[in-house]
Amino acid sequence: MSARPEPEARWLAELREQGLEAFAALPMPTSKEEVWRYVDLDFDLADLSMPEKAGTPLGEGRFTVAGIGGARIVDGFVDDIVQPDGVTITPTSEADPAALEAAAASVIPPDLDKFSAAHHGFGADGLLVHAGKGVAVDGPIVIDVQAVTPDALTLPRILLVAEAQSDLSVIVVYRSPDEGTFYVVPQLQATVGDAARLRLTTVQAWGYGTVAVGQQRTVLGRDASVHHGEAGIGAGLGRLHFFVDIDGAGAHSEISGLYFGEDDQLLDYRAFINHRAPNTTSNMFLKGAVEDASHSVFTGLIRIEEEAQRVNAFQTNRNLVLSDEAGAESVPNLEILANDVKCGHGSTVGPLDAEQRYYLMSRGLDRIHADRLQVRGFFEEAIGKLPHQEMAAAIRRAVNEKYVRAQEEGRL
Repeated sequence: MSARPEPEARWLAELREQGLEAFAALPMPTSKEEVWRYVDLDFDLADLSMPEKAGTPLGEGRFTVAGIGGARIVDGFVDDIVQPDGVTITPTSEADPAALEAAAASVIPPDLDKFSAAHHGFGADGLLVHAGKGVAVDGPIVIDVQAVTPDALTLPRILLVAEAQSDLSVIVVYRSPDEGTFYVVPQLQATVGDAARLRLTTVQAWGYGTVAVGQQRTVLGRDASVHHGEAGIGAGLGRLHFFVDIDGAGAHSEISGLYFGEDDQLLDYRAFINHRAPNTTSNMFLKGAVEDASHSVFTGLIRIEEEAQRVNAFQTNRNLVLSDEAGAESVPNLEILANDVKCGHGSTVGPLDAEQRYYLMSRGLDRIHADRLQVRGFFEEAIGKLPHQEMAAAIRRAVNEKYVRAQEEGRL
């Protein structure tokens, strides 16, 4: 791989230098490391090439939705920007320096791992979405992120900035062709100012030949609120390592979502919620299912610093294991340094409920349709919590089709 041209913003240039240094120093992660223990990486980032230009974009997909503005990122290259009123959408190379500077607060460290180092060291232009102070949008900004060049590494970056008292709504859909092998390291960072609000939905719909190692970080100011919805549908390996730093008093973070694995998919979620200020709240609610030989991993950590008194923080992870060869790991954790908090976590892993099946069959359903109804009902709570309900129908269909297809093909 070779480094892209030097970015204009000094802090981005410094990140690039740090990324190149970290990439040279850090090894590829292995399953011997705790945070990678369920992931078997059979490639080396250093052996992958990057596209010199964007490939041919995909057409509309099943998760395509109308927005008030948006952009497309193909193989890491930004194009097709539609500017909405009041919000600036621009490549980072063309961004206003002051707007770009605000994004620096939520940078993902280059030395987090070799993937983050590669992203900062070799990535192409990023996309900045900036809502100025007091700006409120009346609909979502839709960002279509695509990887279309087989056997190549793409490094798409999205920077969201919601200035004080603004209201920003963003939908991001990640996708690639169903056939072919693709390597993607997407990063998304969000800086949410005092009393600002961000609604963010991310749909991971990569093709099953895609290895996607995503990283995300959100930083909240005083009285800020963020609601992040996640749907994990695609990818052979789909990993999301995300951080939420609640730095301002009175701020609130809400994370809700779902994931469904089939075939030999591995869906791996690593969530770290850091409460660094008093009178803050957070809630994380994820549901997942696995069938065939697929596996899911959820590791969640809520950390409450000593100065973060009067905090309410909760996390819930529920999992259905639908096949004998499938597996789900769920490891919620709390690290509490303050003494005036309300915290809790819940985690379940298990099969469909036999009593519910019996009840539904006693009402006239056969076993196939009784189980189908259970799976639909299991996910409906999570779908109903997503911040953009205009995405609910497509996500619901994708989840239901996975289970129905497995039933019809005799895999369950």
